[in-house]
Amino acid sequence: MGAKIISGKELSAKLREEIARETASLPVKPGLAVILAGDNPASLSYVKAKEKACQEAGMYSREIRLPGDVSKAELLGTIRELNADAAIHGILVQLPLPKHIPEKEVIEAISPEKDVDGFTAINTGRMLIGEKCFLPCTPHGILKLIEFAGMDLAGKHAVVVGRSNIVGKPVAALLSRKEVNATVTLCHTGTRDLGFYTRQADVVVAATGRAGTLTGDMLKPGAVVIDVGVNRIPDSTRPSGYRLTGDADFESCAPVASAITPVPGGVGPMTITMLLWNTLESAKLHAAR
Repeated sequence: MGAKIISGKELSAKLREEIARETASLPVKPGLAVILAGDNPASLSYVKAKEKACQEAGMYSREIRLPGDVSKAELLGTIRELNADAAIHGILVQLPLPKHIPEKEVIEAISPEKDVDGFTAINTGRMLIGEKCFLPCTPHGILKLIEFAGMDLAGKHAVVVGRSNIVGKPVAALLSRKEVNATVTLCHTGTRDLGFYTRQADVVVAATGRAGTLTGDMLKPGAVVIDVGVNRIPDSTRPSGYRLTGDADFESCAPVASAITPVPGGVGPMTITMLLWNTLESAKLHAAR
C-alpha cells in the first residue's frame, strides 16, 4: 500500500496561520533579529526565508549584516545591544560563522530569554531536566510532525540515528521526556550493525547528513520514518545539476513504512515555523512581564 506522506509543508502552513493570528492579538509586536556575518550563499538564502516568514506572520524582522572579517568583539557587542533592546524578543546568529570567530562563545552571549534557537547551554540544560524553555527548532518540529502523523509515542521504541548537538541529541532527549514517554536508542557512526537497532524501531529519526543511511530492509514493517537529511546528489537531468535527497532511501523505505517525511517538504519547512513559534512565545512572556 505504501507509506502515508507526512507533509511538513501542510503542517507548517497550519501552524503559521495560528502564529499570525496570535501575533495580531498581542499588545506587543514580536521582533526577531538575525545576525549574518560574511556572505555564505546558503546562509543568505536562509536569512531571506526567515525574513519573509516573519513578515508573513506580522512580526518585526531586523537583519544585521556584518562583514566576513568582523571582529569577535564587534559581534559580541552587537549581541549585547540586542539583549538590551526591548523591541527584539528573539536573537538568531546564522551559522556557520567565519572561521576566526568561536561559535560557542557567540551563542553563549545571547540572553537565554531571547535564545529562540534553543542553543545556549542554559536552555539546553533546562530542556534536559524538563523545565520550560525555548526548544531547538528542528527537534521541536520533528515532535510536531510525529504528532501530526497521529502517532502516540508512549511506550514505543524510537531510534535516533545521529548525535549532533543541533538535532540528534536534543531530539533523543525530547522523545524520552515523560510527556512523550518513548523508549529511545541513540545510534551514530560508532554503532555496529545499525539495522539491528532500526529494525526494532516504531519510529526512526534519520539525522546523519549522509544519503542512503537508512534503507527499506533496515525497517520494521509499519515504522514511521522522519528524515532530517538534506543532501545534494549530482543529477545531470536537472537544470540545477543536482537533486535533493534525504538520509533515508525514499524508494525502498516508503513501501515498508506506515508514514514517512519527504525531502524536500518534510522536516525542512518546520524549522523556520518553530523559530516563529519561539519568537511569539518570547514576546508573550515579555508582554506578561
